Amino acid sequence: MIIIGLVLLIAGFLTGISILWTLGIIVLVIGVILMLMGRLGRPVGGRNHYF
Repeated sequence: MIIIGLVLLIAGFLTGISILWTLGIIVLVIGVILMLMGRLGRPVGGRNHYF
């Protein structure tokens, strides 16, 4: 999700489409939150690790 968020951010910046920029930020933040929760040992979606 982090990589998809970065791709959306770059695409939104290069094309000037603000919805891609917004979606990129949202997906990036969700990906970072899920990664941090997985690294802290908390199960995410019933899984101990989030890949």
